[in-house]
Amino acid sequence: QVQLVESGGDSVPAGGSLRLSCVVSGNPANRYCMSWFRQSPGKEREWVATITPTGGSTYYVDSLKGRFTISRDNAKNTMYLQIDSLKPADTAMYYCAARQAPICLTRRAEESAYAYWGRGNQVTVSP
Repeated sequence: QVQLVESGGDSVPAGGSLRLSCVVSGNPANRYCMSWFRQSPGKEREWVATITPTGGSTYYVDSLKGRFTISRDNAKNTMYLQIDSLKPADTAMYYCAARQAPICLTRRAEESAYAYWGRGNQVTVSP
């Protein structure tokens, strides 16, 4: 049974930085395309970023490029999301997700494509 557990969320002032972590257990993380999603209050969950199993390629939603960095350390079975220059609009529950796929780029933003999800970790950014 694959499990994903997020951590690193916090309440921070605007302009600050956070690094979220997602630990994979049950199977080696290097089997999976992995992604971050987020859900802001009153909004639908949205795709943020994806990283390929080896970490060789990354993909981001255009609006967040430059402030968000996805990475992974397969030796630690862990994926990360570095968020810089935080804005109040970044306030959301952040979720990690994993799936096995021949091409991570395909369907990367579709929630239904992911077999495994974490429970989420809250990030709150104050003005």
